[in-house]
Amino acid sequence: MSTVALFVSENFKELQQFLKSTSFSRAILMGIAVTLPIVLGIQLGYFEIGLALCFGAFWSSPSDVSGSFQHKKTGILISAALVMVVSFIGGYLHYETWLSLPVLGILAFGIAFISVYGFRASLISFSGLLALVLSFAHDSEELKIYQYALLIGVGGLWYLLLAKIWHRLNPKAETEELLSETYVLTAEFIETRGKLVDPHGDREKLQSKLLKLQSELTENHATLREILILSKKTSGWSNYQDKRLLIFVQLVEMMETAIANPVNYSRMDKLFNAHPQYIRLFQNLIFKMSHQLHMISEAGNDRKKLPKNDNLSQCFEDIRLEIAALPETLDYEEYLMIQNLLEYQEKQFKKIKRIKWLLDEPNLGEVDFIDRKVAKRFVAPQEYDPKLLVRNFSFKSTIFRHSLRLAVTVMIGYALGSVFPLQNPYWILLTIIVIMRPNYGLTKSRAKDRIIGTLIGGAIAVGMVYLIQNPYVYGALGVVSLVIAFSMVQKNYKASATFVTLSVIFIYAILQPDVLTVIKFRILDTLVGAGLSYVAMRWLWPTWEFVDINKSIEKSVKANKDFLHKISSYYQQKGNIPTVYNIARKHAFLETSNLNAAFQRMAQEPKSKQHDMDINYELVVLNHNFLASLASLSAYIQHHKTTEASERFKMVTKNIAENLDKVLQCLNDKNCDSALDASESDLLFEEQMLTSNSLAFKKLETRGKQNLRNLQEAHLVWEQLQWLFSLSNKMLKLAASVKQK
Repeated sequence: MSTVALFVSENFKELQQFLKSTSFSRAILMGIAVTLPIVLGIQLGYFEIGLALCFGAFWSSPSDVSGSFQHKKTGILISAALVMVVSFIGGYLHYETWLSLPVLGILAFGIAFISVYGFRASLISFSGLLALVLSFAHDSEELKIYQYALLIGVGGLWYLLLAKIWHRLNPKAETEELLSETYVLTAEFIETRGKLVDPHGDREKLQSKLLKLQSELTENHATLREILILSKKTSGWSNYQDKRLLIFVQLVEMMETAIANPVNYSRMDKLFNAHPQYIRLFQNLIFKMSHQLHMISEAGNDRKKLPKNDNLSQCFEDIRLEIAALPETLDYEEYLMIQNLLEYQEKQFKKIKRIKWLLDEPNLGEVDFIDRKVAKRFVAPQEYDPKLLVRNFSFKSTIFRHSLRLAVTVMIGYALGSVFPLQNPYWILLTIIVIMRPNYGLTKSRAKDRIIGTLIGGAIAVGMVYLIQNPYVYGALGVVSLVIAFSMVQKNYKASATFVTLSVIFIYAILQPDVLTVIKFRILDTLVGAGLSYVAMRWLWPTWEFVDINKSIEKSVKANKDFLHKISSYYQQKGNIPTVYNIARKHAFLETSNLNAAFQRMAQEPKSKQHDMDINYELVVLNHNFLASLASLSAYIQHHKTTEASERFKMVTKNIAENLDKVLQCLNDKNCDSALDASESDLLFEEQMLTSNSLAFKKLETRGKQNLRNLQEAHLVWEQLQWLFSLSNKMLKLAASVKQK
């Protein structure tokens, strides 16, 4: 296939995926909810009523994001109630500037402060801020303020009705799209690990990509948990939900299994340098498994497009034949290392085969479904206690600072728009509330994308208004641009800003003949709003990640320590795996992912605010490696029959836990000096443990050839304990060297 044909084919696929996406369908839904009331209002002579319904639907729509429909419905209803109240209050704000400013500031702060209740609450808050700002843009001439406010609320209910109808018509769309994205992200995660096997690869860059992919996967997993576990089971697609939950579990386990099999690259490089054929064999195997996940993503529910197992089975057979020739030329420890690597790939292949089996409509009698009551314990509940508002009413709270910063910036923007001869001052306020976010990196990138998008949209609009003079065409282009803009807001904010600008200009072109003036002021107001947002984020009660990075590290260390405790208890007691064990594992993965995200935010901040960057990066990597080692130990003891836990095992796990306690002391600046002194004896203990382990291993090796499993247990368990102990020591030394904020 030629380069041009390949380019067209790939872009056509992307276009197809975009048109099938839930983002596009929600944008279409919002387009219908916004345009239908206005069109009917104009036709029936009730334009003001149609406009109020349009605003209500538009302001309530942000809560319609991925998640269980019950949560969506609650979010839309609360948004509708909030925008109704805000519109009622905003209707009385048309006073002198000096009198409106403090009321505007107080309302903006109060509405923004709702975000303490989590992500969906932040979307409800955004709806309220939109209603507040746009209450300055429209003053109803025919309706009284209370009538206008009530119709705004009805508009929210109108949008909810459309969302409910769409959900009934296509209840599986969101689940299928999120699963498809998770297949692709998991494939990229596996492929990146495959590239890390190559000793000539840029491992630092690949490791950074791996951490980013892990964070994205964790976010996807959280949303899928909410949809698949919290959604009500309805007749007709109950079995569908149960099977997709089992598929989701396989995908989660694929990521966790990958993390649970850390590679000692220095030892692996030494082995592969002596036997380079293994790089090609293992990479070929890994890349084919990644490709299969991509194919599953493209297949969707079409069973005929699911990939076959033959190709991968042959890859495994080739590797087994190569390994069969190794025992005579390799020492036993290296042989076990490559054997463990093969077993890890076999586990991943089994999960892929199970996913395909579940997608291939198996006999329901053969499927062991998951108990939803138990599964619900894996969904982190959002706290809605009013005391949360009181606890966050402090400069220590990121949301408090953001709310105060936003309120002051909105007041400054409104004052500037009122003092200087700007055509639509509320555009400045809209730009501020759309751009400003609690963290610096996202605010900066959105400000840049907003400015570039507005300039591009303005330039395109200038050309189009010269070529087109028909108001009906303007109206159609305005609606189409709005739909495209809202469908791309999550994927490509720059493109979204471009189409928002086009939509606004086309709508104003119907109302005002001097379109060029509209374009000029649109660009000017956007520049002012973006500039104010950046300046406020940089110098007005800024929130820098270095202040809270210790807390993120502390949470990750605590979660890892709890997971270690659960592993130690299970290894000693055996039996069935308790639910608290799996919850501790999930919590450890989540907190490590949160730490990765916190560090990435820190990396986006100004260089002057990146305190102890190298040390914090090492702590992030050490925490990640610590979890990987824990997960490896956990996976082994869950899936293999293990011997009785020795006293040495109990002693070592106790010492590791004590080291983690010392790390937490250092992060809290409590007795850190004494903790650091104690680490000297820990280092001596580590040396003794290494020597003792080496002697035990040799002793076992002399008779281990008769029992490969016993040798594997001794090798893996003690290797991981030694590695965990070494990591905890390194973490302690680094934690002690971090400057306390």
